[in-house]
Amino acid sequence: MDDHTRDDTVGPPTSGDPTGWDNGRGPSNGWEHGTLRRAVIHGVRLYNAGEYHEAHDCFEAEWYNYGSGSTESAFLHGMVQVAAGAYKHVDFENDDGMRSLFETALQYLHGVPSDYYGVNVDDVRTTLQASLDDPDTLNSWKIELDGDRPVAMDHDREYAERLK
Repeated sequence: MDDHTRDDTVGPPTSGDPTGWDNGRGPSNGWEHGTLRRAVIHGVRLYNAGEYHEAHDCFEAEWYNYGSGSTESAFLHGMVQVAAGAYKHVDFENDDGMRSLFETALQYLHGVPSDYYGVNVDDVRTTLQASLDDPDTLNSWKIELDGDRPVAMDHDREYAERLK
């Protein structure tokens, strides 16, 4: 693990045993990259609350911690594209832009484990693919994290605000 991606204050998953978590890891509190898990928690909650720009910022800020070619980088880059695509669809009614971003997201998410850091990546890929044909698929969809679909609270917004 890289020390700059370590955050021992990030708790365990609320359910399951996702890729990135190792209960026996000890001093790193179980996450291979605690900062990645923290960004995922806040980013997913913000996305699910319809705050796509802020979700994008959470994923993007963490993405810069990882080298090109790593699974971490591919996952985060994909999630940046997911949030940007939803933003295009909902805020700008630009479905061509959404499709372009989702096609790129699908490329980045290809090969990422299905439960990466608690995100149901299979569901993300399925929804993106369906949205290419029917953009309205996105309208009620929320990202699954640890078997739930949590939405943002004030501390998630505060986290995103600190990134600016």
